[in-house]
Amino acid sequence: MKNDMIQTLLERTEKEPYAKLLNMTVLEAGEGSSIVEMTLTPQMENIFGMTHGGAVFSLIDEAFEVASNSHGTVAVALNLNVTYIAAARTGDVLRAEAREDARTRRTAHYNITVHNGDGGLVATCSALVYRKDQSLPFFDVTREID
Repeated sequence: MKNDMIQTLLERTEKEPYAKLLNMTVLEAGEGSSIVEMTLTPQMENIFGMTHGGAVFSLIDEAFEVASNSHGTVAVALNLNVTYIAAARTGDVLRAEAREDARTRRTAHYNITVHNGDGGLVATCSALVYRKDQSLPFFDVTREID
């Protein structure tokens, strides 16, 4: 059942307009984890010719969204604390990896890292979600979920 739910979540994220706008691709998803990639384009540059922090944040948020909703219940962001370590540049392929490190009935905490194609650390994030008593609206609620 979990694999069906995660597959449904992946299919849904493939159609997500904002993720499509930024050409994000979910490479992996599991219970409490995800890996998402994005290739940086000139449209993502800031006034200094480097990638805008908002683009990096969006990648983090997508990985967070997939990982935190992977249990089949609606999870909404309460807090994200991002630390930018190094600049990213147009053409870089960024990879965000989200890992759940604590989960209760109502909240869950995630650590997210973003690396460039050379393996260099671009950003880190500590993130917290609120877990609602609500099944994902696009998944058959008659199936067993956590």
